[in-house]
Amino acid sequence: MSHDEYPTDHPAVVTCGLPYANGDLHIGHLRTYVSGDTLARSLRRLGQQTAFVSGSDMHGTPVAVNAEKQGISPEEFALEYHEKYEATFPEFGVEFDNYGHTHDATNTELTREFVRTWIENDHVYEKEIQVAWDPEVDQPLPDRYVEGTCPYCGAKARGDECDEGCQRHLEPGEIENPTSTLTGNPAEYRTREHEFLRLSDFQEYLKGFLGRLEGTDNARNQPKEWVEGDLQDLCITRDMDWGIDYPGEGKEDLVLYVWVDAPIEYVASTKQYSERAGEEVFDWAEPWRDGEGELIHVIGRDIIQHHTVFWPAMLRGAEYNEPRAVMASGFVNLDGKAFSTSRNRAIWADDYLDEGFDPDLLRYYLVTTGGFQQDVDFSWERFQERVNGELVGNFGNFVYRSLLFAHRNFEGTPEAEVSEEVLAEIDGAIEGFREGINEYSLREASQAGIRLSRFGNEYIQRNEPWKLVDEDREEAARVIRDCVQLAKAAAILLEPVLPNAAERLWAQLEEGGSVHDVRLAACLEAPTEEFGEPEALFEKVEDDRVEELNGKLAERVAAASTEAEDEGEESGDETDGSVDLEPLAEERIGFEEFQDLDVRVGEVQVAEGIEGADDLARLEVDIGVETRQIVAGIKRLHDLEELPGTRVVILANLEPAELFGVESNGMLLAAGEDADLLTTLGDSEPGTKVR
Repeated sequence: MSHDEYPTDHPAVVTCGLPYANGDLHIGHLRTYVSGDTLARSLRRLGQQTAFVSGSDMHGTPVAVNAEKQGISPEEFALEYHEKYEATFPEFGVEFDNYGHTHDATNTELTREFVRTWIENDHVYEKEIQVAWDPEVDQPLPDRYVEGTCPYCGAKARGDECDEGCQRHLEPGEIENPTSTLTGNPAEYRTREHEFLRLSDFQEYLKGFLGRLEGTDNARNQPKEWVEGDLQDLCITRDMDWGIDYPGEGKEDLVLYVWVDAPIEYVASTKQYSERAGEEVFDWAEPWRDGEGELIHVIGRDIIQHHTVFWPAMLRGAEYNEPRAVMASGFVNLDGKAFSTSRNRAIWADDYLDEGFDPDLLRYYLVTTGGFQQDVDFSWERFQERVNGELVGNFGNFVYRSLLFAHRNFEGTPEAEVSEEVLAEIDGAIEGFREGINEYSLREASQAGIRLSRFGNEYIQRNEPWKLVDEDREEAARVIRDCVQLAKAAAILLEPVLPNAAERLWAQLEEGGSVHDVRLAACLEAPTEEFGEPEALFEKVEDDRVEELNGKLAERVAAASTEAEDEGEESGDETDGSVDLEPLAEERIGFEEFQDLDVRVGEVQVAEGIEGADDLARLEVDIGVETRQIVAGIKRLHDLEELPGTRVVILANLEPAELFGVESNGMLLAAGEDADLLTTLGDSEPGTKVR
């Protein structure tokens, strides 16, 4: 790889994190895939040779668990979702050069080749470890067949990850109080031999790698805690049948851990693209192994560790090239709360398409709402505002009125020279686009075209060609010539994020070929001399449509809650259908023990996210007698900017602890997975004791 400005002389590969083939896609999932597609298109617009690849993650316990529930084989179960993803992505303009899956022959052989190279280079060793075991069915419990308590933060966790707490990757045998998901019974630990990749061999390398890594700040900063501390080796085998067999002798009963073969699919998918298109079109080995290349991973922030610690070590151990950049996105929330697939509280990809909306509208919202590593909050009202304001009122309005005036008065592009003012504006937009991509800011790159159309609206309003056409036709021609040039440039600059709309505009201009194939220089090339009457690129989203969509969402959530309630009654569970309640603790405490808890009312003074931490926020809370600094896992669940002034309840006499390098002197009390902050009914002053 290089650190040269894009475009470089080396081929680029853009990848997106592999979706698990075990459930339907919603718009939160689409954020990284739309962004990866936008990046790949943008790089090509700059003139960078680029392959855009991904695939479905077919292995792992989630697939095996769900297949078992349906009574079908894991392969049959996963292939069904793989084929659905393969059909859905193009519906949203996500055009992979190759979309494979981890169970195909290419990835299977390449994965085994990687592991054999690690073994030959002495990076793999055997070790006896404690593995969770279900004594009732007499079988081991890999990954998500076991749940328990995180040994690091005490949160509820699954076998391979503390997904509800500190987000740490967990090795087999680490989880405390293990419970079998097969039977619900307590699990026990038994000794088993497993294979480990010696990550400690790469610790110094990884420190240097993070210093070179480009992309988003969270991808560079979050892994530092792991690689600068006691870096644990990675267990690369699992006790299960579904997966790629471990290639070592005498280990026929083990398969490779899913996070071994999943990222190798990036290489396999690129290789498949080369085999299909020809090495003269794209030689997969040059960026990955034999030469130099620009490897860019576009992922969700929940898999940063896998892509910035495990993956570069895996590549290094197999003598492959390292990534140039990792772009890790924030999550997509729905109207201020996290998506809940179990409660059907989601905007599903299929539902969005069934509503008849242009996929470009969603692409634009996901790419341009906030910075890439920030969380995005989706609501139909915000969607309506962005569509009506920026796409209909700005971009769509400018190109329609410009082309309509040009057609009716000049039958196309007037014979006139483009003004110096407009040439300078287009040059500035091109440079803004280029800078945005080189800074890995898709939002800034996309805004270059929007700013150009905003300038165009101001320009046409300022020059009033409808008045000039009768008074000074030559001057009117010059103004409209400028506007048509601006419209053409905007189509080229916005194609990465609005591919369908840009192609429609290209066709209205009656330009030859496809807008997808042109480079930035075409922004300054003369438009076609003649074109017909244009049509509006976008339609407004009306208020009654938003009301209808919100009503449908509410009905779905209510129906899902009712279904969950019914299931709870049938199984004897006591539930109101709104939350999944944990059973009451059987062990009681005495009143004296309760009196030992110093619970106080506080008022939030400052609330800010902790850099590099996915969930943690630093709060300064006034508790009357003093102001306390508290670290709480609410970063993704609350709008931190709105918290100052909020009355909360805290546990004041908890022992201080250090979380992500920040001291926490107390505990913020909140209810449920959505961290509903506890407060008081009245106006209790900060410092008031809760009794």
